Amino acid sequence: MIVRSTAEITGTDRDVEGQGWRSKRIVLGGDGVGFSFHETTIEAGTVHEFHYRHHVEAVWLIEGEGTLTDLDSGITYALAPGSMYLLDGHERHRLEVRTEMRMMCVFNPPVTGQEVHDSNGVYPLVVAQIGA
Repeated sequence: MIVRSTAEITGTDRDVEGQGWRSKRIVLGGDGVGFSFHETTIEAGTVHEFHYRHHVEAVWLIEGEGTLTDLDSGITYALAPGSMYLLDGHERHRLEVRTEMRMMCVFNPPVTGQEVHDSNGVYPLVVAQIGA
């Protein structure tokens, strides 16, 4: 059994910050459960483009509002608390954040916690060592 709190993750190597976002990685690939689970916050007034070429991501928005645009189809979706989106086709997407967003995210395959977005918003595929 694994029990963790975001308070104990804050300020550790599981607490990763980028430009306008912060991800607290609660469950990582090294935990050996087949997915990773993160609490992510994204600052109000920011725009981010991502493309998880190697991962499927499910996102549940708990706080905040904004829009999600599928950059391949051009379709834009309004996001508010209770919205969920699933990037099951590795969609390139843009998030435009009106008010600070707090979301819970699941990645499969799991991330190791050390990934950073490249210039295209892509995480590399890194295989975790179980127990690391």
